[in-house]
Amino acid sequence: MAPRSLSFGLLLMSYAVALNSLVTVPTVSASASSSSTVVTSSISTSTSTSSVTTSASYLATETGPLTLPISQYSFTPFPTPTLAPEPPIFPATDPLYPPPVSADPTVVPDFAPAWAAAYAKATSMISNFTIEQKVNITTGIGWTNGLCVGNTAPVGNFPGLCLQDSPLGVRDTDLVTSFPAGITTASTWNRALMRARGLAIGQENRMKGINVALGPMMNMGRIAQGGRNWEGFGADPFLSGEAAYETILGLQSGGVQATAKHYINNEQEWKRTQESSNVDDRTEHEIYAHPFMRAVMAGVSSVMCSYNLINDTYACNNNKTLTDIMKREFGFQGFIQSDWSATMGTLSAVAGLDLTMPGDITLGSGTTYFGQNLTDFVMNGTISTQRLDDMATRIIAGWYFLHQDEGYPNVSVSSFDLYNPLNQEVNAQSDHYLIVREIGAAGTVLLKNEGALPLDKPKSIVLVGSDAAPPVSGPNEYTDQGGDPSGILAMGWGSGTDNFTYLISPYEAIQARARVDQTSVFWNFDDWDLASAGNSVIGMEVAIVFVNSDSGEGYITVDGNAGDRQNLTAWHQGDQLILAVAAQNNNTIVVTNSVGPLIIEPWVDHPNVTAIVWANLGGNEAGNAITDILYGAWNPSGKLPYTIAKSPADYPAQLVTGGTAADILSINYTEGLFIDYRWFDAQNITPRYEFGFGLSYTTFEYSNLTITTIDPADSAQMDLIQNWEDGGATPIAEGSTTALWLHMPAYQVTFNVQNTGALYGGEIPQLYIHHPPSVGEPPSVLKGFTNVEVSPGQTAFASITLSRYDLSIWDVVRQGWAKPEGTITFSVGASSRDFRLNGTIPS
Repeated sequence: MAPRSLSFGLLLMSYAVALNSLVTVPTVSASASSSSTVVTSSISTSTSTSSVTTSASYLATETGPLTLPISQYSFTPFPTPTLAPEPPIFPATDPLYPPPVSADPTVVPDFAPAWAAAYAKATSMISNFTIEQKVNITTGIGWTNGLCVGNTAPVGNFPGLCLQDSPLGVRDTDLVTSFPAGITTASTWNRALMRARGLAIGQENRMKGINVALGPMMNMGRIAQGGRNWEGFGADPFLSGEAAYETILGLQSGGVQATAKHYINNEQEWKRTQESSNVDDRTEHEIYAHPFMRAVMAGVSSVMCSYNLINDTYACNNNKTLTDIMKREFGFQGFIQSDWSATMGTLSAVAGLDLTMPGDITLGSGTTYFGQNLTDFVMNGTISTQRLDDMATRIIAGWYFLHQDEGYPNVSVSSFDLYNPLNQEVNAQSDHYLIVREIGAAGTVLLKNEGALPLDKPKSIVLVGSDAAPPVSGPNEYTDQGGDPSGILAMGWGSGTDNFTYLISPYEAIQARARVDQTSVFWNFDDWDLASAGNSVIGMEVAIVFVNSDSGEGYITVDGNAGDRQNLTAWHQGDQLILAVAAQNNNTIVVTNSVGPLIIEPWVDHPNVTAIVWANLGGNEAGNAITDILYGAWNPSGKLPYTIAKSPADYPAQLVTGGTAADILSINYTEGLFIDYRWFDAQNITPRYEFGFGLSYTTFEYSNLTITTIDPADSAQMDLIQNWEDGGATPIAEGSTTALWLHMPAYQVTFNVQNTGALYGGEIPQLYIHHPPSVGEPPSVLKGFTNVEVSPGQTAFASITLSRYDLSIWDVVRQGWAKPEGTITFSVGASSRDFRLNGTIPS
């Protein structure tokens, strides 16, 4: 059989998509099949639904993963970008020195020169390497065979890589910070705090000698019960994308290579290695790929492909997502690594996988799809030497890109021997507790307040519920936090955790404040004795009930929850505990530490529930952050990153369970673009608390809306801009989705925000686009937010800048981004349902 050129084939595939709304596309297998027949998958390019549906009486399953035949696959690498930097809009940027953070970003950093320099050095390094040496660069040394959770061996002058979890800190070591979870960070809606957290995590990774930090996590909160939602940034692609962007800029300015994970459509834990997420092309681009695109624009060094199948092809073997979208369309210059043992065949290298982690086929097996198998495939011509060179070059270029060849610290973690003194050689914490506490407070959302808060030197307080207390056996009572929490919940469970150096509970923090205020403090941490709980609050000036809900990664099951939550109710009969307290005290405040939404209908409207504080997952300083909110040291400014529904059935997507050990489940993303609040808006469903909602101890008024067209720079790609203005789509080319002309500022929206209350406070104005109904978009789509801090009676000027990309939709026929025909309007307000100002995008 004649050699096949992968890059050329992918371009042909893209053009084929432009000819039909339903096409068959060659995909890459989960194993190296000996069949000579090309197996294809149907990829729907409809706007909202997959062609496969499920019903209550039948669990849909797939027939099996699609495969690519053994053949000879030639390869031509994509060139590095050549568009010249154009400061101040498009400045040449080193990842160690990103543009300053802004509440209204207008700069598009150009990492191309830094990548080009890194590529030149990497190409020079591997020029004299043997095939075996290059293969060693692409192959992890195996589970538990190194100090880190993932390791590659030294080759020549390349020292190898240490890859380490987690998205909220350095896992499996001592003397590190436990930062607030991703979901808490997203709830701040504050780019400066997102960046500061990323920088601090990056600094701690570097101090511990970690080369590649395995985060951030940016899968969407499509399913309210999703086990790892708390690691990510919520249920909206724009918010998730901005949080990912700022986190990566921060991480890499700290010196560590960041990893965008899990690419892509890994939105539930149940049977994550045996489920096919069936997603149409438009939904994939507009929702699930968007945060990863923003990661590429932040200069991310690595992308991790996920465990699941995408439209019947495993994510780490999927040439459409890995090569055509990530490397061609997004222009990604770094390397793609597998999730741990997610590599499904040697031909995954043809599909676009560059590094297999941790190296084993299964953890500890001592076998690998790369290693000798990859060497053999290159030696016999199945995989070209050019593709192997590309793999090795990308991996080493990431190392040079972050200047890790310049005096980088030695590894000082020992992931598989926690008592190894090496773990305590370097104290990486610095003063990062300060940012932990600030994000914990800024990421807390005030949902209800009937004058109960802020507290003002109450004479007596009673704390009810185990979530107010320190964990019984210390903060690390379970490996990877994988157990029923006996105290405050400050992170979920799984590989997305780290070890607490310490943990401040509300019990400790509130007692410290009570000492200052001379308040009498009482407590009852028994969640199960409702009569005792009720009696303990009688006569108290304030009763604060603390409840939680936990979840995590699927390799750990806690109380029947196999990663994903079985339901959306508070743990430890939290609803009943709240009702027992509210029945006996007319000033009952509820504090919730939860991984995601809860159904709070049993008590939300109880007349004695006077305030609800949604504290998310606060890390080390959780108790202090909650106390800052309760007493007004921090005026609440957080906003929900997801919708809190009145019923689980109101959400557009539900957890898919069941299946035999051999089944590959069908998970059909039939809601399409209508994820979370978009579904509630389109279906006219009233939520309990909408996406973007959050109260303050003060009030704000919006006024003086204007929108101004921003003229493009003279040297910008005016032909492409004019083509877009005329209704044309972006061309099918490398970097087409991340092109400067598409993302440079196009419109500036300005307005005023006045503090009309009595307290200093911050507000998060949000901008939602309303497309013409004919184009099939949701009624409202978040495309901008900013933050202002205003003194009482004062007015702040605010701006939100929009790009052409922000106004575009994905055209499945032309395979590009296009301006929809018709009038585009927008609203600015305090949530997805609280619009204060309205305008029209100039035509």
